[in-house]
Amino acid sequence: MTSPKKIRITKIEDRPKDAWIDLGLRQLREGEVRFYRAKDPLTGEWLFKVCPDWELGRVTVKALKCPPGKTFAQLEGSSMLFQRSTKEDLLYDTISVAYVNQDGRLRRNLVQSLDEIPTPIRESFEIKPYQEATGKKAPGKNWVTLTKEGDEKAMITLFLLERAWPVSPVPLEGGLNTVKLLAVIKELERVKVEDLYRVAEQQLGISKGEVESLLAYLEKGGKVERPEAGYVKSAG
Repeated sequence: MTSPKKIRITKIEDRPKDAWIDLGLRQLREGEVRFYRAKDPLTGEWLFKVCPDWELGRVTVKALKCPPGKTFAQLEGSSMLFQRSTKEDLLYDTISVAYVNQDGRLRRNLVQSLDEIPTPIRESFEIKPYQEATGKKAPGKNWVTLTKEGDEKAMITLFLLERAWPVSPVPLEGGLNTVKLLAVIKELERVKVEDLYRVAEQQLGISKGEVESLLAYLEKGGKVERPEAGYVKSAG
């Protein structure tokens, strides 16, 4: 299974002063911001803008660039809000999990029970009841995550785990296999698909059917290409 620890997040720019729209307040806010690049083995590459607003005790994490595809395209410009908790130096995020409805539109459900919280979140983050973390009650809000105030990489990781991983076209269990298969293709440079089946089974324990599924995902994401019938190579 893919682990959140496999996500690589790198800060690429600090801006002492910039601006952003706080959608909850419907206000234009100003202050320091930071930009991060995230490389996620399950979903692809992302660009985030993180906007701390300590005057109001909140941090906005906004997705500026998402992997290709009609599902992820709906997350471009989407933001997640982290607010000061009653617990010192900790921010809370009300947990909601993305899903795709019958019309292909991206929606979110507020989780009602611990069982509804995805395993990677439960295993990697501190979970608390909403009332305990905030000191107040709100209809439908039951569970939150807690992160340290300055841990912006953890906040970006939570965005991916709540918004992107649940709707990934690659099953969670297949994320690491995707990375491994792409590494094999890059090493072989240009390979017969039949030979790739054999290598993938011998070296990675991946079946022919899963190889086909992962190749389709990699090809759709522009990671691999087929130079001619029966062959595949890395696009990078």
